Amino acid sequence: MAAEAPILEEFRRLRARVPQLTGALAAGVDGLVLAHDTPGVEPDGLAALTAAALGVAVRVADATGRGDFRELLVRGADGYVATYAAGRTAVLTLLATDGVNVGRLHLEGRRAGARVGELVDAKATPVRRSPAKSPAREPAKPMPTRTKTARSARTTTADARTTTES
Repeated sequence: MAAEAPILEEFRRLRARVPQLTGALAAGVDGLVLAHDTPGVEPDGLAALTAAALGVAVRVADATGRGDFRELLVRGADGYVATYAAGRTAVLTLLATDGVNVGRLHLEGRRAGARVGELVDAKATPVRRSPAKSPAREPAKPMPTRTKTARSARTTTADARTTTES
């Protein structure tokens, strides 16, 4: 995947900003690994578990009327597992020690999720074919933009139903 090197570079910068990180994984919402830096943790298994947790988190958010998925935090006896929406079709999972500043983890995780999402979504944008070779489709809806004004209702694609705004 062409986006793997820039994602790994983002992981490197993220570890510099949050030294208590012990691992990072970008995965599709289908549970396939896009890029990983997870010493001591099997990335395929973590990606599959992340997809399963994401499915439950999306359903909980829907059932309680809380809107589209943004993040999930799990705290264990020895640290944290934080999962953030990353664009339309991916998630970012971060592993951190118990001593991490959770506010800082969220701040940097949300930012990194947005950047990883941009990289993955840019790679996933299909190449346009000539009209004779492809069926007619409705034009794509523009993605919502981030502003400092009051929040309004959001729309996302029905596939992943994740959003990276914070």
